[in-house]
Amino acid sequence: MENKNVLVAGGAGYIGSHMVQKLLDDNYHVVVVDNLSTGHRAAINPKVTFYEGDTRDKNFLDNVFENENINTVIHMDAFSIVPESMKDPLKYFDNNVIGMIKLLESMVDNHVPNIVFSSTAATFGNPINNKKISEDDPQDPINPYGESKLMMEKIMKWVSQSNDINYVALRYFNASGAHPSGKIGEDHHPETHLIPIVMQTAYGQQEVLKIFGDDYKTPDGTNVRDYIHIDDLADAHILALEYLNKNKDSNTFNLGSSTGFSVKQIVDTARKVTGKPINAKISNRRPGDPDVLVADSFKARNILGWQPKYDNVEDIIRTAWNWKQSSPEGYEN
Repeated sequence: MENKNVLVAGGAGYIGSHMVQKLLDDNYHVVVVDNLSTGHRAAINPKVTFYEGDTRDKNFLDNVFENENINTVIHMDAFSIVPESMKDPLKYFDNNVIGMIKLLESMVDNHVPNIVFSSTAATFGNPINNKKISEDDPQDPINPYGESKLMMEKIMKWVSQSNDINYVALRYFNASGAHPSGKIGEDHHPETHLIPIVMQTAYGQQEVLKIFGDDYKTPDGTNVRDYIHIDDLADAHILALEYLNKNKDSNTFNLGSSTGFSVKQIVDTARKVTGKPINAKISNRRPGDPDVLVADSFKARNILGWQPKYDNVEDIIRTAWNWKQSSPEGYEN
């Protein structure tokens, strides 16, 4: 009988809470671990088994694995703010890298065979010629966040070769949007992601949207990013989990829409979706920001059978606006 017990590390966070909902919809038994440093207790689905604790604490993890018959870990437990990582790199290496080491140690000791890892496009750094990024492109991070994730990928690779652990690393591009129900969504403190900040401005919670730099090597001078809806991201994790159970082969996939949108294009689209003026002004660049990050996601579509449903950025922004209107203060409602 198939073991459908899944542990989501970071299941109280933005991506983690949507992942949990998708797993529950597909009849998995879900266990969540989270220290609630950036996640929200209110985002934890009441149908899951929840353990509050830190993935850097191996004794805590051992206790969870001893109590729960886990088949697969979905690792979404990492700090992910690029500017913060530039200011405090040790915080990122401590939480992200040490957390991965302790988690893998506990998985090895407790014979947990599979891990699906949330990696990032930030492992690629600033791509050459601003072309679409494939899995085999050089990985040369330009910020400590991306460096920490690349280190985590490499640690998984070596551990998988010496132990009975298989992994899939999913390199996200820009996760965005909210659950269609409007019941869960993106709520960071402070908020650093573009679309929710645009929503805050549209809602009147801040007067002006800052656009960080207009002198990048892009058609309109602002950063270009590949936006992927949070539900499509969660679908890819289910497919990765099924792939591991079927193939027992480790692999790496890029996850993106394969279409790039500049900051100015996102703002213009949000004005159309919300009907709000959204006042914006150009500000100084932030350190560590690449010019263009757009995925070549052919491999995920071909091998995993991944088919994103949200291929229109207007639809992605519409779900974010729905969440903002239903929960203007986020989970503090």
